[in-house]
Amino acid sequence: MPSLGSIRRSFAPWDDPAAKPYISFKNVTKRFGDFVAVDNLSLDVYEREFFSLLGPSGCGKTTLLRMLAGFEEPTEGEIFLDGQSLKGVPPHKRPVNMMFQSYALFPHMSVADNIAFGLKQDGMEKGARDERVAQMLKLVKLEEFAKRKPDQLSGGQRQRVALARAVAKRPKLLLLDEPLGALDKKLREETQFELMDLQQQLGLTFMIVTHDQEEAMTMSDRIAVMDKGIIAQIGTPAEIYEAPNSRYVADFIGSGNILEGNVASSDDAHVTIKGGDGEIVGALRGSKAPANGEAAWFAIRPEKMQVSRSKPENVDNALEGEVWDIAYLGDMTIINLKLDSGNVVQASMINRSRLVEDPIGYDERIWLSFSADSGLVLER
Repeated sequence: MPSLGSIRRSFAPWDDPAAKPYISFKNVTKRFGDFVAVDNLSLDVYEREFFSLLGPSGCGKTTLLRMLAGFEEPTEGEIFLDGQSLKGVPPHKRPVNMMFQSYALFPHMSVADNIAFGLKQDGMEKGARDERVAQMLKLVKLEEFAKRKPDQLSGGQRQRVALARAVAKRPKLLLLDEPLGALDKKLREETQFELMDLQQQLGLTFMIVTHDQEEAMTMSDRIAVMDKGIIAQIGTPAEIYEAPNSRYVADFIGSGNILEGNVASSDDAHVTIKGGDGEIVGALRGSKAPANGEAAWFAIRPEKMQVSRSKPENVDNALEGEVWDIAYLGDMTIINLKLDSGNVVQASMINRSRLVEDPIGYDERIWLSFSADSGLVLER
């Protein structure tokens, strides 16, 4: 059976029935007065996993992290780490370190002293402490900055100091709350790969909170997409992107087109839906097709569509419309097409050559075509 997307590494303990979770949330609910931040949530994370909690502001992802760190207690349910309940265990006694978006570095201390702070608090002997700090500085490539103060560093360098301080104590688990939010785009992309490499080198379990879908897709072994205190879907980046289980996930992850209609017919693999944009044949997501007449939605990514000026032949699906917007992004061009129904769909084209002869322009009528297996029919 073909795989959904590329495999980042051959690591999938969640597919092994004998594997024991490293972190377990068991029916956890957290209320703040009348507001339910986390709603009867259960979740398993495995050792050495790079796991992301992804969702919009207010969905409960940071609350989950804070409960795991011990800064909040669940209203109901229980949290386990390495088989041990964390109920009543104060933050400083948990084998967990948390790295905040603000980095929280001590401004009066040097880089080396910032990294050494937690080790000193734990009573580590000075010789061993100095050796560990030297290891951390080398790991994050900041040896020459050991004596500088935080205000003498760039944002990316401060981020690496905070990371070195967080891992210096060799926690079993590192929690990261929007750790790259303060960095510019280019530095953030570079740091994502540095974090991945660091996690692999140290063999730690990383759990990260982010609202940046690209960040989660780049770094994670698995992603939990959250919505209003519940988990909408858990899966690898490829599963979340290529096989969303709902309109919410399809719309939240990446760019996507969602066309609405009612089921006209179906077979074991495909469903035909009929709506304002005509008939569309799409792949069946589950094992059972929705009944004829039921509402359904077809989700397809912009890069799965082919653009042409003339009506394509021998294709499963084709939509005609007027070019409404064009965005040139360098590596690709985005085209928004307004259909006769008034709906707007988006297609993307890779710019494989530097020069384009007779490029598509505004107000042209063009066609978008796509195979049935390029998108999914969703029931919710």
